[in-house]
Amino acid sequence: MSRSNLGRTKYFLLLLPILALILIVPTQSQEKSALAPYLDPSLPFEQRVNDLVSRMTLEEKVSQMVNDAPAIERLGIPQYNWWSECLHGVARAGIATVFPQAIGLAATWDTDLQFQVATITSDEARAKHHEAVRQHNYGQNYGLTFWSPNINIFRDPRWGRGQETYGEDPYLTARIGVAFVKGLQGDDPKYLKVVATPKHYAVHSGPESERHQFDARVDERDLRETYLPAFEACVREGKAFSVMGAYNRTNGEACCAHHKLLQQILRGEWGFGGYVVSDCGAIGDIFKGHHLVGSLEEASSLAVKRGCDLDCLDEYKSLVKAVHDGLIQESEIDVAVKRLFEARFRLGMFDPPERVAYARIPYSVNDSSRHRELALKTARESMVLLKNEKNLLPLKKDLKTLAVIGPNSDVVSVLLGNYNGTPSKAVTPLEGIRSRVGAHTQVLYARGCDWAQPAAGTQDLDEAVNAAKSADAVVMFLGLSPELEGEEMEVKVEGFKGGDRLTLDLPKVQGKLLQAVQATGKPVVLVLLSGSAVAVNWADQHVGAILEAWYPGEEAGTAIADVLFGDYNPAGRLPVTFYKSVDQLPPFEDYAMAGRTYRYFKGEPLYPFGHGLSYTQFKYGKLALKSGRIQPNEEVKVSVEVTNSGGKAGDEVVQLYVSRLNASVPVPIRSLQGFKRIQLAPGETRKVEFTLTPRQFSVIDNNGKRVVEPGNIRVDVGGKQPGFKGTADTSTTQVVSAQYEVVGDATPVE
Repeated sequence: MSRSNLGRTKYFLLLLPILALILIVPTQSQEKSALAPYLDPSLPFEQRVNDLVSRMTLEEKVSQMVNDAPAIERLGIPQYNWWSECLHGVARAGIATVFPQAIGLAATWDTDLQFQVATITSDEARAKHHEAVRQHNYGQNYGLTFWSPNINIFRDPRWGRGQETYGEDPYLTARIGVAFVKGLQGDDPKYLKVVATPKHYAVHSGPESERHQFDARVDERDLRETYLPAFEACVREGKAFSVMGAYNRTNGEACCAHHKLLQQILRGEWGFGGYVVSDCGAIGDIFKGHHLVGSLEEASSLAVKRGCDLDCLDEYKSLVKAVHDGLIQESEIDVAVKRLFEARFRLGMFDPPERVAYARIPYSVNDSSRHRELALKTARESMVLLKNEKNLLPLKKDLKTLAVIGPNSDVVSVLLGNYNGTPSKAVTPLEGIRSRVGAHTQVLYARGCDWAQPAAGTQDLDEAVNAAKSADAVVMFLGLSPELEGEEMEVKVEGFKGGDRLTLDLPKVQGKLLQAVQATGKPVVLVLLSGSAVAVNWADQHVGAILEAWYPGEEAGTAIADVLFGDYNPAGRLPVTFYKSVDQLPPFEDYAMAGRTYRYFKGEPLYPFGHGLSYTQFKYGKLALKSGRIQPNEEVKVSVEVTNSGGKAGDEVVQLYVSRLNASVPVPIRSLQGFKRIQLAPGETRKVEFTLTPRQFSVIDNNGKRVVEPGNIRVDVGGKQPGFKGTADTSTTQVVSAQYEVVGDATPVE
């Protein structure tokens, strides 16, 4: 029997309970249809869902409201586990393509690429799911409902989970997030490819050790201008069919049982029609962590009433007792269960596979060569060249001896970040360099030190210094590790707590190694692997070149070598601010945006948001605006000419910032409101166009409403954020500016 026929046979066997129902002939009325409405693919989803839920007992309904939902054999409902992850590739489900960690995806500033990454991820997700079903595997991580992307705002670099996000800016996060959601969910007019779940709704970014009892306090302006925009975009524009609530409270209410966030805003203002899932154990936190109610039954009832439909873990099993105790009505349970089954119907789980195109994606796509090629392209695009003094980079390929030093040089785990899959093959930086240089180049390797723990002796340090002394040039791989920063974990290392960081500096032992190697007098290139900003102040003053590589995925070493030796011209841009010290930041627990991120920070950063150098140069022509005076409801057309004035082809990230110069209320210093990554050959010029909508130059007034008010607005366009000096070497430092005036009365805007 062929593989395809065998697959059909197994699928047929799985459908036997449903087919048995279809073939039942009612004994009391021969005029009744033999086909239960919920089994009829020709009927609308809503009708099918209503019919199915009407046939379920209370106990059966409640059983479906936890992530590991059991089968209901009498109705032909198979077992299903709602919990799957795909932050940067399908995670925890065997071999899969592993792309750069989310913060690296954001550093590409490339929404088209992000869409491709998500499309390939969902291809692999579908292939894995159907293969698992054929193997009767209904376990966690093999479903079609994915708890990604993480679109929380990386407001503070100390947060260990910031690596999972798209950075500190609401606009960049929204654009990358929407592309990811669309790539995951597909474009079929009837069926969802998979379900995307933006998380953690809505005001959530540490501290990790306090997330189960913490109350994030924010005013309406910060809520609307910083914490909500990416969620709104992913729901309204991306059509995300699921949203995950956060562990913490926001302004006193638990996020997974929050009237304003879930009912008033998510379902009311934004028209969200999908389902809401809790973070894992967050329902229990309402009772045990936040102490908002007196029992688990009350916590579960409150969450369902407020709009949280699915419980990650099993706290919702208490709902049966809650109904009997009068804490919640069965009709309120029905609302949640119907939302959950609508998702399963939209995924095609109750329809023959020949009706669902996504069900026919072959398992062979998983970990294919084409997918690995995209992982390499993405890793290349994510690289951010922070410094390149006297054109130290690119390195020459004919060096006689090259030293590769540092704890991140040859470790696979540091390439993968967290919430990662398992690559069939991963290329470490050391392997990438060895593959790139010719046979005539000797590559010396020394680990030098651990990530953060001081060694008992000096053997590793001495070995590194000796390697550097013997080399023509040195590449050092330092930074952080997913074993130091991440989600709520025990880390007994100086400078780290619970997955978060207490300092922005390199771990002391790495700083000592860097200084010792630099003291040899050999040219040093520093490559940082990290999920967050590292305050490499000493390196910025003493090291010739610095490259930020993030956690770059399975093709890390190849991509890094491509950049180091000039086979790829770097063009990544920082999605976060690199501060000089935690002393420049407000307290970690303070969720007010004042003094945070490039939008409100008034100090001097080490490297600003949007920064990134190139091996070529770009020039900007005159900035053209549609009109100098506009009405509050009028769009603004912006165009600029960009020329590659250097001698090497390369990408440029054109960034547009808006500043409201005389607003009547507090506003950001400037806000990113447009970007495009373009590729230019030497001497090539391209006209880049943007359209600013009224919402993009609106403000939140003192009543919490979004309005466009009269006043002057400045637009800055260039290869970096305005207001900062560029380095003296090859850099995209030019910014062109223009102003326009909004006239008329303050006008409400959507």
